[in-house]
Amino acid sequence: MKTAPFTVLAGAALLLLPAIVSAQPAGSGRPPEDRNSLVLGLGGGIAPEYEGADDYGFQPGGVIQGKVDGFDFQVRGPNIYVDLLRDAPESRWNLIAGPVAQVRFERNSRNDIADPRVAALGTRDTAVELGGFVGIGRKGFLIPPASLTFDLAFVRDVAGAHDSFILTPGVALSSPLSQRSFARLGVTADYVGKGYGRTYFDVAALPNPDALPAYATRGSGLKSIGTTFLLTHDLGGDNRKGWALFGLAGYKRLLGQYARSPIVRDAGSADQFLGIAGIAYAF
Repeated sequence: MKTAPFTVLAGAALLLLPAIVSAQPAGSGRPPEDRNSLVLGLGGGIAPEYEGADDYGFQPGGVIQGKVDGFDFQVRGPNIYVDLLRDAPESRWNLIAGPVAQVRFERNSRNDIADPRVAALGTRDTAVELGGFVGIGRKGFLIPPASLTFDLAFVRDVAGAHDSFILTPGVALSSPLSQRSFARLGVTADYVGKGYGRTYFDVAALPNPDALPAYATRGSGLKSIGTTFLLTHDLGGDNRKGWALFGLAGYKRLLGQYARSPIVRDAGSADQFLGIAGIAYAF
């Protein structure tokens, strides 16, 4: 089993560790959340070798998430997020906005491409994507301890790998299940520019009779929609400090012209699954 690209797991981890030190039940009588905190997580998971593949691999990974004087930051493998808005501790509304930087290792090594037809198309350069995200959350949605969050992220490749953009809207419903357990269900979509489709889904004409048929995407479009389910469980008596276990399952469906690419239709699958599990420690 080959190693899956870390970008897949790092992107999914957007829903992971912030939940371990947040979302305490309303009226629990516990002190307010610390304005300074740090969470270190270590785990791994199974994900497609590249976007559209039907071959899967194991990927180890780690996460660092924390708060400095009320400002949140997250480092997840090659991804960095910083929330520059500080909300009042007792506010029912949570505003988020800040920069994001990430590195995309999609098909940048032949060793990560099991299908020889896709390998024959060559490797791709590493993308460096910079941008930002904004969002708003409401505590006490449906039931007092639950919260609903809408967010929107935009990044653009500045390294010339796909020289395009990715726009990702998302919505997540989060709630404690008990004093020690927490769950979050999220739905996201990816709208990508024409350079992204051309780089990762186009197929050049090759003289080999066993090669994939030539294919070209047209312009930008809605690439995929997916969902993730997160569950965390505190191993101690205080979910803001100590050890916790986490697990996440995800599904993504490639759409339209991207699903019709021979890379997906003939050599892979439009259905993309992932699973992540690990352990974290909160200070």
